[in-house]
Amino acid sequence: MSAKESASDGGKASPMSSARDGAKLDAKSGQAKRLVAIVLDEASIGRASPDQEQECSIAIYDLLERNSFAVPGHDLGPYRLTIALHEKKLLLQVSEESGEPVIAHLLSLTPLRRVVRDYFMLCDSYYGAIRTRSASEIEAIDMGRRGLHDEAAALLIKRLQGKIEIDFDTARRLFTLIAALHWKG
Repeated sequence: MSAKESASDGGKASPMSSARDGAKLDAKSGQAKRLVAIVLDEASIGRASPDQEQECSIAIYDLLERNSFAVPGHDLGPYRLTIALHEKKLLLQVSEESGEPVIAHLLSLTPLRRVVRDYFMLCDSYYGAIRTRSASEIEAIDMGRRGLHDEAAALLIKRLQGKIEIDFDTARRLFTLIAALHWKG
């Protein structure tokens, strides 16, 4: 399996100060409760447009720079995350930084389908608008896109509750990566 992989310097991360929802970090364990690498399964992702590839790369970069990620009952982070599609379900494989497997979680995509579909429609409108529309029209489309991101983040936190602890900003960026898996073809 070939994969895109990104990693950052795990030593320079700081705990997130607060979260609207999801996991909260304390100062002592903040370094461990985070992602230091993300692998997206290219077989699941396929080829994407340059705009989509750029959005995905930015989400990975932002996510690795600042995130809150933990597995309940497992204190040996930081973690590596592999995201893939497996039999029409989202596969989240979490391992320790060393590569030792921690948990593999299959998540039905059905609850996310409407949000992903609407997100794609708004993204298409947004990418078209930045070339031809006024600033106010672009801003309105972007506001809708951000609102869908917020809705998807809240849903993702709820769906992962008790399995993987993430804060709101981490959930927003993870949604971008999950949506990237639907960009295949």
